[in-house]
Amino acid sequence: MIFDRLFRFLGKDLAMDLGTANTLLYTSAEGIVLNEPSVVAIEARTGNLVAVGKEAKEFLGRTPDRIRAIRPMKDGVIADFEVTKEMIAFFIRKVITGFRITKPKIVICVPTGITQVEKRAVIESAQQAGAREVRLVEEPMAAAIGAGLPIEEPVGNMVVDIGGGTTEVAVISLSAVAYAESVRVAGDELNEAIQRYMQDQFQLLIGENMAEQIKIRVGSAMPLPETLTMEVAGKNMVTGTPGMVEVNDGHIREAIKDPVAIIVGAVRKALEKTPPELVADIASRGLLLAGGGSLLRGLDRLIGQETQLHVMLDDDPLTTVVRGTGKTIEYRRNYQQVFIN
Repeated sequence: MIFDRLFRFLGKDLAMDLGTANTLLYTSAEGIVLNEPSVVAIEARTGNLVAVGKEAKEFLGRTPDRIRAIRPMKDGVIADFEVTKEMIAFFIRKVITGFRITKPKIVICVPTGITQVEKRAVIESAQQAGAREVRLVEEPMAAAIGAGLPIEEPVGNMVVDIGGGTTEVAVISLSAVAYAESVRVAGDELNEAIQRYMQDQFQLLIGENMAEQIKIRVGSAMPLPETLTMEVAGKNMVTGTPGMVEVNDGHIREAIKDPVAIIVGAVRKALEKTPPELVADIASRGLLLAGGGSLLRGLDRLIGQETQLHVMLDDDPLTTVVRGTGKTIEYRRNYQQVFIN
């Protein structure tokens, strides 16, 4: 046992939530050791790294021609293999410093709708970034483990994980996904909807980061007790000069109503397709909301209203998935059945 712990320490096994919006890393010894945006800035001519993570995110929409700011993950899967590999390697080096006897083992969570080609891309990018062994676990399963749901029991557990690129709805029983519904509509789509709305309604061009700030500060899925307002700066589409408008939560509800409806529709569809015994379990136990997108004000109430279910929001929805992925490393023997490769 002592040698096993020593080997794990020297190898420093990692759990990774390789998300469209953010990448998180977890070790059994220290918990969450990294939480950075999944953004890379590179020199356009040479391909050399300029910045990764938080620093690179500040470059979005602000780079000169010689620098490109890239989000290499799209809809929960790898869109740019080489840049993703560089990003993973950078994050691993940032977390694992000093002398290493062995390369780390890594468990990475992936969307339920991932194809074999996309799985292979995730595995190869991690291997080329320095991992000696790569295991995959589905995001809703990781979220269920992270929230402490009894996944090994013969009862239905429903998880709705709303990330940056995908919304994953899954019904879990006996350590397996009994039914899953995956839609590539989530936090990013909400941001894009806000950008389109600002153009259409106010003739104001805004960047990705500004759209995200609007969503966080005044976004909601249902009417709020008090009106929230925000001053938004951008570029006037007519004059090309700087512009400023005030928006409120009502504007943003209107902006994001279509993607929100798709997310709620995915939950309803999953319930319709789930066997009646498991639906009865979910009716008595409720469903779990996780992922950064679940922090949208009133979304839990809207889903509860549309499904007639009790909706539980995890205590820290941004880290639910990586915490669950971390548990599969710490208690690997207990979770052998949840790996999908």
